[in-house]
Amino acid sequence: MKPADRVEFFRRLAAVDPAPKTELAYATPFQLLVAVILSAQATDKSVNLATRELFQHAPTPQAMAALGEEKLADAIKTIGLYKTKAKNVAATARLLLERHNGEVPHDRAALEALPGVGRKTANVVLNIVFGEPTIAVDTHIFRLGNRTGLAPGKNVVTVEKKLLKAVPVEYRLHAHHWLILHGRYVCKARKPECWRCIVRDLCDFKDKTDV
Repeated sequence: MKPADRVEFFRRLAAVDPAPKTELAYATPFQLLVAVILSAQATDKSVNLATRELFQHAPTPQAMAALGEEKLADAIKTIGLYKTKAKNVAATARLLLERHNGEVPHDRAALEALPGVGRKTANVVLNIVFGEPTIAVDTHIFRLGNRTGLAPGKNVVTVEKKLLKAVPVEYRLHAHHWLILHGRYVCKARKPECWRCIVRDLCDFKDKTDV
């Protein structure tokens, strides 16, 4: 994709949705961190259904640690890999209390040292909570990067690095959400809905679909 096309690509996405937001429900940085840990291999909708009640009972690291792994697992059992996630969230709550005074750290290494937190989760927190222009490459963004020609790569780290170079600086803060939402609702995995795509003419995908 040509540089001018990349600028136009994000200009159009921004025009439709100037201030995109995550679809995960949360009220605090800690709750966002928990929600993102739970969202691995799960939909935002399923996570929100589980955390609605969970966050009422355990809204803070102190309350989450006190809740314990067993009760936490029971609260999130509708989500895939819930036993592992319960173990990670409980341990993360304890470590936040022990190492960071119960606060979510504004530091990539510190975030990735928490159980269940990898590069993608850290990028989401750094972007949403701390306003850093990071791009968390999930399945949607990985697909878009390759399908559109915006940032082709064989792994998520390569796609992330290429996106950070490809996305114009003025659009980098929100690029993460624009791409996720576009991939979730328009540029779908099995059959992209090219007929209603606002960046269709800028995309390198050859097998564009029609209604």
